[in-house]
Amino acid sequence: MDPRANAPSSIVEWTEAEKYQNSFLIHEQDDTLELILKNSINHGLPSHMPVSAGEGKFLNLLIKCLGVKRVLEVGTLGGYSAIWMARAIPEDGKLVTLELSETYAQVAKENITQAGFGDKCQIIVGPADETMTNLHPDIPFDMVFIDADKKSYPKYFREAKRLVKKGGVIIVDNVIRYGNVHDKSVNDENTVGIRKLLADLKEDGRKGEIEATTIPTVGEKGFDGFLYAIKK
Repeated sequence: MDPRANAPSSIVEWTEAEKYQNSFLIHEQDDTLELILKNSINHGLPSHMPVSAGEGKFLNLLIKCLGVKRVLEVGTLGGYSAIWMARAIPEDGKLVTLELSETYAQVAKENITQAGFGDKCQIIVGPADETMTNLHPDIPFDMVFIDADKKSYPKYFREAKRLVKKGGVIIVDNVIRYGNVHDKSVNDENTVGIRKLLADLKEDGRKGEIEATTIPTVGEKGFDGFLYAIKK
């Protein structure tokens, strides 16, 4: 039987399919993470914006398999993705996470400390593009995770290339947006920002600076995907 014949086609069905997979594979979605999500919602943070548990687990596994010690995150929100990553970073590692909103940063600090990673994570408040421009670490980052305002993705990625080590990884979330990025009739600033990022990446590839691919996803976040890039 062709599996496409009864393929799930709505976000409700995609969510149920993802939850089924996660029930076998993700054991880390424990009371701590549940309490952190609830605390973020109670403080008025958007409930739909954190990464899914599946993507959190992916970031966690990626850090483990690559031996990542230093991570830069652009877009802290309530600290949910930071905690997933901090759980995989070794004791001598560090996560620096950037957040525009002072309110979100305070909630994230509370959540990250509650999870036991207050000493491993540094939250910097302010416009991420300015913060990134002013970062000049002695040791480059092993990985950068970008999940913030999409209109600024080209700027964030340009700085991420400078800040990550040769052979390092840059992950950019939410780059498919229900398949609207290719539709030229959709011209909101976030979609246009992602198109500009893709155009920049094409040029980076020609120059031999970056290799990248997009991984489409479906699930509780709908039809979306993330970009996986390596600095050459």
